[in-house]
Amino acid sequence: MTRTLSQWLAYQESVNVHSIELGLDRVCEVWQRMGAPAPAKQVIIVGGTNGKGSTVALLEAMLSAAGLRVGAFTSPHLLDYNERIRIDRVNAGDAALVASFERIEAARGADRDDAIPLTYFEFGTLAALDLFACAALDVAVLEVGLGGRLDAVNIIDADVAIVTTVDLDHMEWLGPDRDSIGREKAGIARHGRPAIVGELDPPAGLLNALAACAARVERAGVDFHTERHMDGWRWRHRDGTTMELPDPALVAPVQHANAAAAIAALHALWRDDESIAPKDFLATVCAGLHAVRAPARLQSLGGDPGLIVDVGHNPQAARALAEWLDAQPPARVHAVYGALADKDVAGVIAALGARIDHWHLAGLDQATPRGLAVASLAEILQQTLPQASFDMHPDVPSALAAARSTTRPVERILAFGSFFVASAVLAERSN
Repeated sequence: MTRTLSQWLAYQESVNVHSIELGLDRVCEVWQRMGAPAPAKQVIIVGGTNGKGSTVALLEAMLSAAGLRVGAFTSPHLLDYNERIRIDRVNAGDAALVASFERIEAARGADRDDAIPLTYFEFGTLAALDLFACAALDVAVLEVGLGGRLDAVNIIDADVAIVTTVDLDHMEWLGPDRDSIGREKAGIARHGRPAIVGELDPPAGLLNALAACAARVERAGVDFHTERHMDGWRWRHRDGTTMELPDPALVAPVQHANAAAAIAALHALWRDDESIAPKDFLATVCAGLHAVRAPARLQSLGGDPGLIVDVGHNPQAARALAEWLDAQPPARVHAVYGALADKDVAGVIAALGARIDHWHLAGLDQATPRGLAVASLAEILQQTLPQASFDMHPDVPSALAAARSTTRPVERILAFGSFFVASAVLAERSN
């Protein structure tokens, strides 16, 4: 039976009773049955709590600026599933995805009693690897979905691994503290190959696990450094390489750290294999910093009042939002905020605190079974910030409409809290 892409996606949600099932045995077996071709000449895998999607986008832009053929796999998507798989910065087409899903379905033995069950994410990962292998890529950039060691992308050996940050998120899967989570994220590194650590204060669990696998660790603040100045910033490596750079097109202050890690990864990759290295590394990096695009990462949607949308959904991301707000000209801030029930909502609210003048709370329980109902969200807000000003709405569109109707032109609206919030805001804008 021929299925459309939307039918395939609905079907994939029913194949495995678990929406998340960490482990490599099943997905690896299907990939082996598909021939396990190399997805590209070189592979970069990006893990971390926050900053993964932005770092993938930065790498994608820099690699494209070098004239290389590049594929990128990210998740989740905002508006269309096709966003998850890109070749030369173009989203995969429906027909290509459907053909790949048909190959995966045959390989997992769907018509047999012992068919291998795959999760929705595992289908997507295999489709990305399959389409990349057919595309004669120079470099594939793969974003970890959850954790690292047992995530489906880890069936591929990375030439360079990046761990952007480690913070408390997905603790029911990855462990109760930064050390445990760091050990899981270190699992994407390989013996003797570069592993880039993007944060200045990584947990011992991450560093010990990287040492145990004998990866060639390069750390921010130790092996490479950044220095901000009036006209941009400087990236400097311990080997003497130094570059004066423009600020990234992505505006959050944390994007300098993401860009620094991406540059360190390319520096290591091309130091090991000069065959596809650009002649002018500086020009390549500068062009990529100008060209990078990552939707819903402090993305300004314009308007009057101005609307900013961000996918930040945990306390670390909220602290980055707070840092950005502190650097802006003073203005009242109206938040459109919704959250998933398994997130540290109190931690997010506390990180932003009095920077938010009024909260337009949105229920996400209609958008996803994991979504937090607005009454529960309001209860957490009142417990965390007893003096907070807020109103309640059943969903994101109604919360956004209320924010627009009550926010003056000199003020700003910040919509954040989940990919579900960001996708609803972007969908409203596109209609």
